[in-house]
Amino acid sequence: MHLSSSSFCYPRPAKNLLTLFFTARALSGTTQNPPDLFSLLHHSPNAKHLRHLHAHLLRTSLYSNVVLSSKLVLAYSKLNRLFPTSLSVFWHMPCRNIFSWNIIIGEFSRSGFASVSIDLFLRMWRESYVRPDDFTLPLVLRACSASREAKLGDLIHVLCLKLGFNASLFVSSALVIMYVDMGEIINARKLFDDMPLRDSVLYTAMFGGYVQQGEALLGLAMFREMTYSGFVLDSVVMVSLLMACGQLGALKHGKSVHAWSIRRCSCFGLNLGNAIIDMYVKCSKLDYAQEVFVNMPDRDVISWSSLILGYGLDGDVFMAIKLFDEMLQERIIPNAVTFLGVLSACAHGGLVEKSWLYLRLMQEYKIVPELKHYASVADCMSRAGLLEEAEKFLEDMPVEPDEAVMGAVLSGCKVYGNVEVGERVARKLIQLAPGKAGYYVTLAGIYSATGRFDEAESLRQWMKEKQISKAPGCSSI
Repeated sequence: MHLSSSSFCYPRPAKNLLTLFFTARALSGTTQNPPDLFSLLHHSPNAKHLRHLHAHLLRTSLYSNVVLSSKLVLAYSKLNRLFPTSLSVFWHMPCRNIFSWNIIIGEFSRSGFASVSIDLFLRMWRESYVRPDDFTLPLVLRACSASREAKLGDLIHVLCLKLGFNASLFVSSALVIMYVDMGEIINARKLFDDMPLRDSVLYTAMFGGYVQQGEALLGLAMFREMTYSGFVLDSVVMVSLLMACGQLGALKHGKSVHAWSIRRCSCFGLNLGNAIIDMYVKCSKLDYAQEVFVNMPDRDVISWSSLILGYGLDGDVFMAIKLFDEMLQERIIPNAVTFLGVLSACAHGGLVEKSWLYLRLMQEYKIVPELKHYASVADCMSRAGLLEEAEKFLEDMPVEPDEAVMGAVLSGCKVYGNVEVGERVARKLIQLAPGKAGYYVTLAGIYSATGRFDEAESLRQWMKEKQISKAPGCSSI
């Protein structure tokens, strides 16, 4: 009766299988493997009914069947009972083989518990006679990548060589992808070149790795090699290609990729749409970026932040702030990039009060301001002529100001002719970079602008004696 009252929870295939299972169990009264028990575990629709199957396995000798008990571990994981239920079932298994170890290591690796996955692998290596196969090692390498365990990743690489898995396509691919994710593109390329067989996943990973490292030209060379090899291009490749076009300012090629995406994809995914917006922003085509943004069916924080940052860096104060306000109305939670965009807009417009407002708002959203956020506020104050306040702001910053931050204040001193602040800031900059002529020249310009020609000439003469000279300007055209 209990079964019939709760069976409405099942999809039809699962209901039929469960009916078959419990009927067979009732009629047989034995502990033999009932029909389709493996399928019953696979199709179990919720935790309550999975526990019924679990109890049956415990009451019979079937729990010692390593395949069924391993499937039980996997079934709990699929129902979001990985921790602690799946792990508890795993440790209570009468026997474990590589199949069961691969399931538990893989489930933790895929579920975002990289450190647990690594610990399980180490326990398997130290406490059991089970040795990894070419399915285990890629799972562990993925966990190393997710947890940024570069040293452990290197050790696993050595273990792969020691166990003779260097010839395995699965293991070699996982090693390449791990090194790409770690930013060690040289090691990834060496492994890639040594592989006798390469698939589209490997080419895509290498291409994306080069672009992520800012090596757009090397990435495009990899892309050409990929196309010559006859691999089919997909949206993931297009995202990397758009990033490369944005880095190089290659608007013509970026528009071609956009056109390809329109022809092949009836509706852009978020990643592809965001990449198109980012490419147009980096190519200073904000009207194109705005059009793509408006026509996107779904937008996330990356979509909004890319456009806000573009308008902010371009100095379009009105649009940057307008988009930020609309974003908050849409209940999209801003991130650090979003605030950098509106703070940059405030700096261009000299909106000191608003810049302070956004800096406080970051704390409300529990976003820790970085140096570039403080730099934007200092730049804003300097452009507004609040140089003493900007100098004090630099002293009170929780992070050490760099040349860019102090350089912004020094430029403000030159514009407003504030010699006192300019001298103090220039002195700190010269201590940071004593051989950089630009700071001496700016200070000399401040002296000249305020009529202190003798001091300006004295500073220039001192530069000649120390052989500090400004590099002549040049053009890449």
